Amino acid sequence: MTAVENGPETPFTALVLAADRGLGDPVSRAAGVAHKCLAPVGGTAMLQRVVEALAASPEIGRIAVSLRDAAVLQQLPLLAPLVQSGRVFALQAADSPSRSVLQAEAGLEGPFPLLITTADHALLTAAMVAHFCAASRGSGATVTAGLTASGVLLQRYPQSQRTYLKFRDERYSGSNLFAVMNEAGMALPRLWLRVEQERKRPWRIAAIFGPRLLIGYLLRRFTLDEAMSRISERLGLRVAAVKMPFAEAAIDVDKPEDLALVEEILGKPGQNPVL
Repeated sequence: MTAVENGPETPFTALVLAADRGLGDPVSRAAGVAHKCLAPVGGTAMLQRVVEALAASPEIGRIAVSLRDAAVLQQLPLLAPLVQSGRVFALQAADSPSRSVLQAEAGLEGPFPLLITTADHALLTAAMVAHFCAASRGSGATVTAGLTASGVLLQRYPQSQRTYLKFRDERYSGSNLFAVMNEAGMALPRLWLRVEQERKRPWRIAAIFGPRLLIGYLLRRFTLDEAMSRISERLGLRVAAVKMPFAEAAIDVDKPEDLALVEEILGKPGQNPVL
C-alpha cells in the first residue's frame, strides 16, 4: 500500500479485532452466544459498546471491524445507521491478530493513522479514545501502545486479576489500544507475526528482540520508558507507551470472571458506558 501523508488533524481509522473461537471460547459459552463479541454486558453486546465508543469520538473517522463472519454486524441492529452510512464496515479476519492487522492495512485506502483495539474492550469510552489518540499524536512515535499502571487499576478494582508487564518503576497491564501512525509502523505487526510463528521456539524469539533486551527485562533493569527507548533502538523505529489514567482501560473480557467484573462495574450508579 502506498504511504499517505496525513496532517495533524487527520482522523484515525479504527480497526476492531473481533474474530474469536466461536462456541469454543469460554466467554461465548458462559454468555450463550455463537460469537464472543456478541456477549452482552449491561444488556448490550460488547462489540456494539466498542463501536459506539469509537463512533462517539471526534478523533475517529472510519471504523473497520475484523470478523470471521461479516454477518455478525447484521445481528446488531442499533449499529445499522453507522453501517448504512459506510462509517462502520466489516473486513475479513485472518487466522491471527497480527495477520488480521496486516490484511486490514493492505485492504484499506489511506488507513493511517490507524488505531487498533479489540471487541472485548467492553469498558472502552470516548474519553479513553481521546486521551490515547492525543497522547499518540503528541509522542512523535511511529507506534504506540496503551498501558495502565497496576497502582491505577488496583486502587479502584483490587479484585481484578490481570497479567502485568513488570518494569523497574511499576507493573503495567495492556489496555488493548495500539496506534500505527504511518506505513513504517507496519514493521511492528510484521515482527509480531514472526514472534507468533516462533512461539514454540523461544530461542528464536530471543534472536528477534536480542538477548540483552530480553535479559534486561527479565531482571527488571529498565523503567517502562527506558524499555521503550531500547525497543525503539532495536527495531529502528520509535515506539512509545501511552500511560492510561483510566482503571477500566485495563479490563477486557478474556474469561467468564472478567464478564462478571464488567457487569459489576456497569451496574454501579453513574457509570457511563460510552462517554
